[in-house]
Amino acid sequence: MLVDVGDTRLHVTERGSGDLPLFVLHGGPGLDHTMFGSYLDALGDLVRLLLVDERATGRSDRSPPETWTLAQHAADVEALAAAMGLDRYAVLGHSYGALIALQHAVDFAGRPAATVVSSGFPDARFLDHVEGELEAFEPIELREQVKSSWAREAHARTQEDMASIMADQTPFHFADPRDPRIGEMGDATYGPDVLRAAATGDYGAIAVEDRLGGVTHPVLVLAGRHDRTCSVAAAQAIVAGLPDAELAILEHSGHMTFVEENDAYVAAVRAFLLSAG
Repeated sequence: MLVDVGDTRLHVTERGSGDLPLFVLHGGPGLDHTMFGSYLDALGDLVRLLLVDERATGRSDRSPPETWTLAQHAADVEALAAAMGLDRYAVLGHSYGALIALQHAVDFAGRPAATVVSSGFPDARFLDHVEGELEAFEPIELREQVKSSWAREAHARTQEDMASIMADQTPFHFADPRDPRIGEMGDATYGPDVLRAAATGDYGAIAVEDRLGGVTHPVLVLAGRHDRTCSVAAAQAIVAGLPDAELAILEHSGHMTFVEENDAYVAAVRAFLLSAG
């Protein structure tokens, strides 16, 4: 369904029959909700999964580039809740979606019943190590392919551009760069303009580390031990700044935790949401 949030309409796919609505925010920027596949469906008895295509991506309507900010994405979550008549809900964001979820948590502290930050960071400085990770990436025969994919993000123009970038880059995001599940990723309706804008703007330039103390609702932070982008140190910094937070480290995962250790990921989210009430 398309939901009017004021200046645009966002596409929301609904799955599950649980009592608690859970907004699910995808990564990218420029991907869409299909990145989650069916990996979160096991939560459907507990939550009502509301998988969102963020503004100007996927099946959502277009919107002006000046609105593609973390603050606006965070406000979109509130607008969706209001438009859908939801007084109580939770938020789960992965990767870029985790930045939105974290921005939402500080901008609208106490509004969600709970927030899940999956593979995120609280400040753009936590991306400073990525260049070193790219230079050291193995297997060496995939290194130039992966490095090139990051460089090409700032020039993405078409669906084909983004499909090629994602195909070349995805091995970087798995603990095992030859994980057979890598080939299962890639059914998105891409937003190349959104990716290009983010790649030339520090991916939203998140800067909420000094505001985390004002978050009044519970937060679960998930991190992959071998994540080359969103480090465990970044996850620990988020938890350290929050009054009510849990940290779950998935020891055999890279960036794609919900794929790589799906059972452990779902179990951690389930336990957290049950404890959050």
